[in-house]
This record gives sequence, C-alpha cells and structure tokens, in this order.
Amino acid sequence: MRLVIARCSVQYEGRLDAQLPEAVRLVMVKADGCVAIHSDGGAYKPLNWMNAPNTIREEELQWIVTNPQGETLTISFHEIISDSAHEFGDDPGLQKDGVEAHLQELLAAVPDAIAPGFTLVRREWPTSIGPVDLMCRDEHGHYVAVEIKRRGEIDGVEQLARYLEVLAPDTTLTNLRGVFVAQVIKPQAKTIAEARGITCVEVDYDDLRGRRPEELRLF
Repeated sequence: MRLVIARCSVQYEGRLDAQLPEAVRLVMVKADGCVAIHSDGGAYKPLNWMNAPNTIREEELQWIVTNPQGETLTISFHEIISDSAHEFGDDPGLQKDGVEAHLQELLAAVPDAIAPGFTLVRREWPTSIGPVDLMCRDEHGHYVAVEIKRRGEIDGVEQLARYLEVLAPDTTLTNLRGVFVAQVIKPQAKTIAEARGITCVEVDYDDLRGRRPEELRLF
C-alpha cells in the first residue's frame, strides 16, 4: 500500500463532475489499484475514490487515474509531506462472529427465507474488495447480492453499496440489485439503504435455526 500525505486538489470527471479544493489530505493506493482520498475526519469514508480496475499515470506533481468506464480522477499535488509504501502480505479477511456466520449458513440453505423465489448461486461471491456473503437469483432469474449482519447498521449498507458498485460492470449479472439482511436493522440504515436502492430484510435467528420461517418483515 502506498500512502501519500500532501497538500493537493482533486478533479473528478465521469457520471458527474466534482472537485476538491486545495487542502492537506491522505491519498491511499492499495495493491489492487484502488485509490482513495481521505481528510482528517469523516470516519472511514473517503472524500473521493476510484475502485479497481483502473490505471494510474504519474506525471510531475500530478496523478491521472482512469477506469474502463471512462471516469477520470486527477490529483494535483502542491506539496508532498510524506510518501511511503508498505507491504501488507496476505490478509485472512474479516472473521464473522458465531451468530453472523451461522445466519449466513442458514440463509444459504433456505435462501427463499430472504424473499420468496430466491435461489442460491454461491456463498462468498468474490469481488476485488472482498466477498459478498451470498449471490442469489430472484423469482425472475435476476441476480441479487446479499449482505448479512447480526445488527444492521449504516456501515453494513455502505459495504453492500460498494460491492454493488464494483460488480456493476459485470454484464453477466443480469439486473443486479442488493438486499441487506440482519436480525435488527436500525432506522438510519434503512433510510440509507432506500436511498441506495437496497432492500432491507429482518430475520428471526431462532426461527431460522428451528424451522423454516413463515413470516419475515420486509422494508
């Protein structure tokens, strides 16, 4: 991973145009080519980013990042404070707690507990930023990416939104959409999910363990 702390300005051109005026920021380049620009605040979410696959062209005091969709992220460096690279090695990935892992197993066994007509395509569907818990098909044969959490919060919705963004260019995933599943989903997470076009489903863990659930609450 390459970490550059610099006074920089950023121009994005693509689905819309956006810019970041000159300020001190962290520019992060991951081994897979993902580029993210962070301020000193705002939790984990970058101010702007470009997911892999993309191409980075380094010019004097400027990086030009492009992706296959023709989007461009231009980073202009006015002062470089620190520039370092670090080898992380292989990462074992996020280890889910027992309940969350078991929820995934149960829903993989009975995917129509999420919604009638759902069938499982694969567990741990791979993406460049991590695996989607379940990839399913709905009653119309359309693909559905399912992210499962014990407690449904905003970060889980944002995680699924990033998976959907990475998977969007894959034309084999017909009419891909997302479903966020948890035992309890917070109202704020439901609001964000609705804005992202993601469906929320709450499931009862005990019902799933003991029998095929007859009623799930759909929001």
